[in-house]
Amino acid sequence: MKRDAIVVLDFGSQYTQLIARRIREQRVYCEIQPYTLPLADIEKMAPKGVILSGGPASVYETDSPKIDAELFKLGIPVLGICYGMQLIAYLLEGGKVHPASEREYGNAQLQVNATSEPLFDGLSSEVTAWMSHGDKIDKLPDDFHTIAQTQNSPIAAMVNADGTLYGLQFHPEVEHTRDADRILHNFVRKICGCEATWTMDTFITEAIAHIQATVKDERVLCAVSGGIDSMVLATLLHKAIGDNLISVFVDNGLLRQGEVEQVLSTCKTIGINIEFVDATDAFLNALAGVVDPEQKRKIIGAQFIDTFRTKVKQLGACRFLAQGTLYPDVIESVSTKGPSATIKTHHNVGGLPPDMPFELIEPFRELFKDEVRAVGAELNVPPHVLGRHPFPGPGLAVRIIGEVTPERLAVLRLADAIFIDEIKDAGLYDDIWQALAVLLPVKSVGVMGDERTYENAIALRAVTSSDAMTADWARIPDNVLARISTRIINEVQGINRVVYDISSKPPSTIEWE
Repeated sequence: MKRDAIVVLDFGSQYTQLIARRIREQRVYCEIQPYTLPLADIEKMAPKGVILSGGPASVYETDSPKIDAELFKLGIPVLGICYGMQLIAYLLEGGKVHPASEREYGNAQLQVNATSEPLFDGLSSEVTAWMSHGDKIDKLPDDFHTIAQTQNSPIAAMVNADGTLYGLQFHPEVEHTRDADRILHNFVRKICGCEATWTMDTFITEAIAHIQATVKDERVLCAVSGGIDSMVLATLLHKAIGDNLISVFVDNGLLRQGEVEQVLSTCKTIGINIEFVDATDAFLNALAGVVDPEQKRKIIGAQFIDTFRTKVKQLGACRFLAQGTLYPDVIESVSTKGPSATIKTHHNVGGLPPDMPFELIEPFRELFKDEVRAVGAELNVPPHVLGRHPFPGPGLAVRIIGEVTPERLAVLRLADAIFIDEIKDAGLYDDIWQALAVLLPVKSVGVMGDERTYENAIALRAVTSSDAMTADWARIPDNVLARISTRIINEVQGINRVVYDISSKPPSTIEWE
């Protein structure tokens, strides 16, 4: 590694990427690697510090993920979080880990025993911490001492005698832990001594150099959707390879109301030359009768590749396909760097066919959404593009629960347009991370014009978030929700009931499918 960096070893926590994001907020580069990464490779990378993530396993189980304990002898500061802390205790002499008499989950009051400890510098003696564990450390490893505790965890934080090995039973990476950023700041900047050199300006310079070295004189096909990721990606690629970029916008029939016109207009404003393809019939025919969400995603992914293949035959040879794949797409799709559970397949990650005739270029694969926005700002992408809510690659297909038909798409488009229009009119759009409508395969009895109705329900979903790894439901005022509901029921034929989703992530995902 050329810059100061932290390596996170992944033991299967769904929060692993969140750890990396929090560290990058300190303007320090962070890289996630599988727990199986050989010790020699870690030494070659020469990180300034190592973090051991949480995970679902128990360290005392025979087949639980382990690391080489020689890591602790390298002199590199190590921070173990939850499972990572228990692993430190388990692998070192004297430590004992057993099942807890009762699981500790949710907020807990952390009593800091040593406020002078560098890890807790600037924190008060009592901190609200987020716990999620069923095991606990019964006995400290030799030469360790306790620096914090909770009612159910007498050893909630520990450090060794020379201040290089730390363990936290709670999760400092989640927003539920008060002063979480301060704890990670102390570890990364004070204990590991990292300099703040990770910026989007340096990322752009390095990404352009990598793209140019990879592509050389070949042409690159870029799928543009009008969203933040693809627009910023196209802008970056154009800066890197100029006219060797071929941007293609495919109308798959699964876009929102007025989106085709908006995307073409935005691309013209930015200066991106677009090849437009209307593939509505092909996509909808391929989706006919399909209800399983994973099958929908795979069909859409394959159909995109078929569309690109056909377009390339018209335009001439094109070796590379560029996509705006992000970190959350990867972690929710496939376990690429650790044992984290697969949540769902994204069409541009796990949904692509194995015989795809392109080599992928994914410059944003290791970035979070807020980092892509920062890249876009550096590249002078217009604010109205950067402020656009995320929209899934499979489009409205994964917002229709059940079969996708032209009739159901028309219903959802209008309901979604009303929802977005009303939150914009209320001045709420920029405060919400993502807002969407979902067409449910549920009919209920209603009364309209003194007549009995038996029609569909629409679910509204709006969340606040900073990274999409965790999210909370948006507190839209009652009067705004009432206006949205009234408009949808009055203006959208076939809908007689509107419900509002008040689930957080986790346990729910932002999209329904």
